[in-house]
Amino acid sequence: MANTLDTPRTERGRQKADRRASILGAAATLFAERGYAGVTIEDLGAAVGVSGPAVYRHFPGKAAVLAAILEGTSRTLLNGAERVLDEAPDAASALRSLIRFHVDFALREADVIVVQDRELEQLDAGARHEVRSLQRRYVEHWVDTLSRLRPDQAETELRFRAHAAFGLLNSTPHSARIPGRRPADGTIRGILEEMAWASLMS
Repeated sequence: MANTLDTPRTERGRQKADRRASILGAAATLFAERGYAGVTIEDLGAAVGVSGPAVYRHFPGKAAVLAAILEGTSRTLLNGAERVLDEAPDAASALRSLIRFHVDFALREADVIVVQDRELEQLDAGARHEVRSLQRRYVEHWVDTLSRLRPDQAETELRFRAHAAFGLLNSTPHSARIPGRRPADGTIRGILEEMAWASLMS
């Protein structure tokens, strides 16, 4: 899972950050496979080669691990979208770059997408509000970009198109894992980018 922390300056700090990232990566995989309720702190520790209680050096509990996964991912998406938009020379380039960026995320973070779909309601009210706020800001970048390309369409329609595109791209954990039927990664990427562009601009 993407690391949203600043780079630690000391070796000890780097080791702690690496262990924290390992716990989050293992947790995303286990939560996706077994469900949040089916995973214990001991399971998380065992997945990264430490005791269950050692996990508490990094997180106060399992709920904090889930919050870190979903908040961190939402923030990474938002920051990435803002970087893409800063570098794009025009609206069409911006939209294509946003699509590529989200396809990269969908192919790289399939477990996180599953966890987001299934477990968001497990967060406490404050963490859930933060995740949704970050996600809304991410969506608005897409809507703003679309509005420059489709000024003839109402904002509500553009927002619907954006959410439909996310639904398509975030289906990857399911559609791309059918046993014996997965195309090559380059083919998947091309299909997703083409279909997302068509759904947004047709």
